[in-house]
Amino acid sequence: MKNDPRSHGLWEHSAPPAPPTTVLDRDIVADVVIVGAGYTGLSAALTLAEEGRSCVVLDAEEIGFGGSGRNVGLVNAGLWLQPDEVRQQLGDVYGERILTYLDQAPSAVFDLIRKHDIACEALRPGTLHCAVGEKGARQLRERERQWQKFGAPVMFLDAAQTEHLTGSSAYHGSLLDQRAGTIQPLAYARGLAGAALNAGARIHTGSRVMGACRLPGGDWKVQTDNGSVTTPWVIVATNAYTVSPWSSIRSELVHLPYFNIATVPLPPDLRATVLPESHGIWDTEEILTSVRMDQAGRLVIGSVGALRGGGQAIHKEWSRRAMERLFPQLKGVAFESGWWGSIGMTSDNVPRFHHLDERVVTVCGYNGRGIGPGTVFGRAVAELILGKHTSEDMPLPMSAAVPVRFRNVQEAWYEVGASAAHLVMDRF
Repeated sequence: MKNDPRSHGLWEHSAPPAPPTTVLDRDIVADVVIVGAGYTGLSAALTLAEEGRSCVVLDAEEIGFGGSGRNVGLVNAGLWLQPDEVRQQLGDVYGERILTYLDQAPSAVFDLIRKHDIACEALRPGTLHCAVGEKGARQLRERERQWQKFGAPVMFLDAAQTEHLTGSSAYHGSLLDQRAGTIQPLAYARGLAGAALNAGARIHTGSRVMGACRLPGGDWKVQTDNGSVTTPWVIVATNAYTVSPWSSIRSELVHLPYFNIATVPLPPDLRATVLPESHGIWDTEEILTSVRMDQAGRLVIGSVGALRGGGQAIHKEWSRRAMERLFPQLKGVAFESGWWGSIGMTSDNVPRFHHLDERVVTVCGYNGRGIGPGTVFGRAVAELILGKHTSEDMPLPMSAAVPVRFRNVQEAWYEVGASAAHLVMDRF
């Protein structure tokens, strides 16, 4: 996108074409304006349009331009936090509510894919959270205990079982989550957009929101470069890629850079030895490594870091070393593409639900778990506007946006620190 091969990489190369959209070039009226054509905004648009509401999605760039089109493609349940931590953070009522919502989030994603026949390489064998060392194994056994107490279909696998499913002897065990799976993330975003359009929503790309003002009657006028939409409701669904006029969202999110590097398609004999049942995996390291396969047999390896400046060469060379450590049989396999983006991190790893103004709402801060949460939270915000529940019934408590102190310092540290770590990791 925008002639930058490092923005969406393999996903842009292998996704079906986006449905046709236009630039907003006139003044129109709608029941709801949605800013951002990612999972949250498109899920909200689909829900509203299916209920007969007129809704307009505005995006400054293209469908899935932000994190929705750049992520690894792991459709996981829950948050990074363990269930007990979620309850401690949010209390019993909201803790139980969000756990239930996100326990069901992968099913919501795969149900939409089936219902609308979205071609996005969807597979649901589960995902594997892999233990690095005995410390990692202890962490995962505790996750197993907490999730099984909740009733989730998760199971700790020993090192031999993990090697059988991954093709790697590097791990001390893993946690198999049978709720989860993988998708081609940009293809899913484009498929959601197509479903929303078919239901009657309108999507205008290349239409940057320049401002929003309240009209005397209480409606909002959302202004783009070349047009405007007058509406009672605004959903801001821009998350980590937020710019003005709702800059308070950006102020509370710390950007964590994350990259992916993809190989060329593996020959069938090698493909059979790596992730033979197509589980997506990630590990317990603080600077984690994720690995998955795409439909054509490309291995995709990712970690924290930005593919710009000196980081581009550092992270690519680390990816080779890490790949060959995990899968020695892939020594010499060429890389085909690399891309990166930003994850919106909150201070406590819990997403946020805000009323930014009267009838201006947002959910943001997915902390690297955007596919399932974006889908179900987008639906939840739409149902709020439809009157199916109140703000108090949302899966997250309503809160005010609180700026993060020293945010710029933290972001620089993540990028520089990841480069420094990858410069030396897997060399010995």
